[in-house]
Amino acid sequence: MTVAAFSFVTHWNDYLGPLIYLREPERMTAAVGILLFRGDQETLVSWVMAAAVVTVLPVIAVFLWTQKYYVQGIATSGLKE
Repeated sequence: MTVAAFSFVTHWNDYLGPLIYLREPERMTAAVGILLFRGDQETLVSWVMAAAVVTVLPVIAVFLWTQKYYVQGIATSGLKE
């Protein structure tokens, strides 16, 4: 379960890969999508921050869902049998 959670976070936050090989904005990851809020003359910082919060919410949800497995793994790693 831990590997699945780490894999999800790694692929969700991937920035450089999709920026290099994807051209259609519909297929880009959320991290690259935040880049689309940047303008030529000015950047709407409030929109970028709102998009960053929305991007982080699934990662927090996955962490909260798998938190019991993290704690269980840490608790059992120190036990001797």
